[in-house]
Amino acid sequence: MKIILFSRPTEKSSVENFGALLRSIEAHNFEWVVNSSAAEWLAERGVVATSAERCYDAIADVVTPNSVVISYGGDGTLLSAVRSLGGAPTPILGINSGRLGFLATVSKEEFDVALDALAEGNYCIEQRSMLRIEGDFDVPVTFPLAFNEFSIQRSHMGMIGIKVEIDGRLAANYWSDGALIATPTGSTAYSLSAGGPIVAPTCNCLILTPIAPHNFTMRPIVIPDSSTIRLTIDARDLHALAGIDNESYTISNGASFEITRAEEQVFLVKLQNISFYDTLKEKMMWGLDSRESK
Repeated sequence: MKIILFSRPTEKSSVENFGALLRSIEAHNFEWVVNSSAAEWLAERGVVATSAERCYDAIADVVTPNSVVISYGGDGTLLSAVRSLGGAPTPILGINSGRLGFLATVSKEEFDVALDALAEGNYCIEQRSMLRIEGDFDVPVTFPLAFNEFSIQRSHMGMIGIKVEIDGRLAANYWSDGALIATPTGSTAYSLSAGGPIVAPTCNCLILTPIAPHNFTMRPIVIPDSSTIRLTIDARDLHALAGIDNESYTISNGASFEITRAEEQVFLVKLQNISFYDTLKEKMMWGLDSRESK
């Protein structure tokens, strides 16, 4: 097995933990490479000096049929790893060095256990859906796929209007701060913060969630992922913002976008002892009942 380590280290990152992860990968006798920016960050701090043949600039250049990507960081790092894969069906394991880590489910204290599981084959691969977005971006978008959500938001203090069509039929006219389309995976991200439902990640559906709607009757709706959704913007300003996961783009008033389920998927490495519901309870205190501690 070949480990493709991907990280976006910052000054808040732990040099010691990152170095320990690399040493553990070597101790497990995995073939490995690391992205050049992370290797440079480690070398500058005198932790690990990585040879040039172990560094890469683009994941696509080093992927092999037996590769597993290990994303070391938070959920944003894992989203960047998905984008860097460019739709390639390479499994990804997220190790969390950040705060919440809902997608990156393995804690930094447990990476030895996770590497043991990889070495022993004690894991499964879970397929997750993505969105494909086509429409009127002001600049070309190199990776028009979203793992969590596609959102349209105001870029000024006034509300924006968003016309929503589903399979060619008018579904809603939102006056709000914006709207988003989420995958089941993204139901626990921005959509949840905007009042959307929690959806099990393997469900075949999409979630349409208004962001701070002006009308009480505008509620989130769950629709089949076979649907084609079109969003058209009516902004009081010349511009608005579109978000594909954690990347944002300027769009012009009147822009229109078509959102469908992508053919490409994300393949997450799931350890046998971690379920979606375990993560909900641990990370989001889902189902917590104060009476149970009394």
